[in-house]
Amino acid sequence: MDTLKKDNANTQILRHITKSIQMKSISRIAFALLFLTLSSGFAWSAQPVKVIFDSDMGPDFDDVGAITIFHALAAKGECEILATVASDGYQDIAPTLEVFNRYFGKPEIPVGAPGKDAPVIASSNHWNDSLIVKYLPQKKTNADYPSATEVYRKALAAQPDGSVVIVTVGFLSNLETLLKSEPDQISKLSGKELVAKKVKKWVAMAGAFPEGSEFNVKQHAKASEYVIKNWPTPILFSGFEIGVKIMTGSKVASKGSKNSPVHWTYKYCLETYDKKPVQTRNSWDHTAVLCAVRDPENYFYVVGNGTFICNPDGSNSWNPEKNSNHSFLVHKYPYQKIANILDDLMLYEPK
Repeated sequence: MDTLKKDNANTQILRHITKSIQMKSISRIAFALLFLTLSSGFAWSAQPVKVIFDSDMGPDFDDVGAITIFHALAAKGECEILATVASDGYQDIAPTLEVFNRYFGKPEIPVGAPGKDAPVIASSNHWNDSLIVKYLPQKKTNADYPSATEVYRKALAAQPDGSVVIVTVGFLSNLETLLKSEPDQISKLSGKELVAKKVKKWVAMAGAFPEGSEFNVKQHAKASEYVIKNWPTPILFSGFEIGVKIMTGSKVASKGSKNSPVHWTYKYCLETYDKKPVQTRNSWDHTAVLCAVRDPENYFYVVGNGTFICNPDGSNSWNPEKNSNHSFLVHKYPYQKIANILDDLMLYEPK
């Protein structure tokens, strides 16, 4: 009887040791897979990135490529578009956002109109006007939409703390009014408190590095200076020098669906936007969108631990000796490699 008990005990010990070895092996395998995953630059995201897209949607048309990439990534389950807001005061900017949300099967995405202080800049070939006539069921203007501030506050208030990524590819007018907004029926928090509580980071197509003068910042310099000085969360900048070297648009202009507003805009604008037809266009806004959803270090170097200095005239410089949780992109790969990634995403069509 004692021998039998001893044998049973030995068997249980052996099983325990075997199970322990197996668990350790599994742990080693899991660790190895995690190491390979992180070292390859790809990380699994348990949840889609929650984004708000703030765009001048003109006068240039790279905004069209940017919103298309957002919808393509949303269709892949990589992000959730909470709202789209207009920062250009030209009357057709908010309806232009609606055109693309509707086309990509997301008409419920809120659209916000800019405030009265937003710059009013129309495209040289008035592509927005033609687009909304062609694709919206009825003519609309910015006046038909709630304010960007209201849309921002509602979207932010409804989300978990520290979960939202704001992406601006236009003027900073809306962010100024958001930061200065007072508590209301939407939230008891001020705009700055709401941003600090709900926003994970802000990604901006803005500025030039290490110094320069860039359109989005300069056109509403007062707002830019205020927002950048008072923004309470980390900021990632995709500067002028990034998108200017990445040329895209020829694929969607030639191969896109004939019913697509993306195809129509690129084809029309590449033929008429400049004084003579061109094959491609710079991709300023695309890069900000890509790096808001995916790990930016998969595509660019990220320089951080510094401060973006915005001057009263809208020019800017970079101070690496003061850390304000600001960072900016630097080219890592040949330009065409990134262009191919963006062009392929721009070919996305809704099912």
